[in-house]
Amino acid sequence: MNRYERWNVLLEMVAEAGQLDVVETAEKLEVSTATIRRDFDELAAQQLLTRTRGGAIAHSVSYDLPLRYKVAQHAPEKQRIGSAAAALVPEGSTVGLNGGTTTTEVARALATRDLGGDQRGPALTVVTNALNIAHELVVRPHLHVVTTGGSARAQSYELVGPVATGMLERIALDVAVLGVDALDVDHGASAHNEGEAAINQLMAAKARQVIIVADGSKLGKRAFSRICPLAQIDVLVTDSTAPAGLTARFAESGVRIVQV
Repeated sequence: MNRYERWNVLLEMVAEAGQLDVVETAEKLEVSTATIRRDFDELAAQQLLTRTRGGAIAHSVSYDLPLRYKVAQHAPEKQRIGSAAAALVPEGSTVGLNGGTTTTEVARALATRDLGGDQRGPALTVVTNALNIAHELVVRPHLHVVTTGGSARAQSYELVGPVATGMLERIALDVAVLGVDALDVDHGASAHNEGEAAINQLMAAKARQVIIVADGSKLGKRAFSRICPLAQIDVLVTDSTAPAGLTARFAESGVRIVQV
C-alpha cells in the first residue's frame, strides 16, 4: 500500500469511527507508529482531519473529500455504473457530464465505446465542467469536447461560477449524466457544494433527459444544496447495493431504475 492509498484508508477510517489512535491504527495497517504520525500530520496540514495528542479526529470537511482521495471508494461498482450509463447515451448526441468519480467512469466508458462516427463529424459532443474529464477525452478523435470555463474547485476539479453558468445558459443538451452526493425521495438529488449544485442544476434544466449515476451509498441521503427534484430525473443508474425499498420508491415516482 503506497502513501496515497494509505491516506485514503485513513480518511475512510476516521470518517467512520470519528477518531483514531496512532498505536491502534498502526497495528491495523501493519505500519510503524512513526508512519501513522506523519500521515496524520500531513492530512491535518491539508485540513482533512484534526490532529490530537495520540491520534486524530474527523474534520468538519471530511464529508467532501478531494477527488483524488475518493477514487478507490466503491471503484468496481462505479465502473459498472459508468459502463451502463454510457450505453444509454445515443450516438450523435450532445451529453453533459459534471465532475466526480462516477461520471469519470462514464467518460472513460464513452471514450472506449465503439461509437464509430463518420468523417462528417464526431460521434458525440461532450460538454463538461470537469477538468480531469476534459483532459482524458480531448485526445479521442471521435469525441468533440467542450468545457464550460469558470473558476476551478480543487476539491473536485470542477469549474463553477458565473462564467460556467453563462456558457451553459446558451446551449442545449440531449442528455445530462450527473453524479450526485445524495439522492432522496423527497429532497431529490443534491450536492455538498452550492457552486457545483448550481452548475448541475443548469445542466439538468438544459437536457432532454437526465440520468443520475450513484452507487448505493448515496441513496436515501440528503446533502446541503439541492440539484433537482425527483420529478426531473428520468433514469437512475445504481449498483446492487442499493436498498430495494428505496429503488422501489424511486420507481414509483417515475424514475427508471438501471441496477448493475
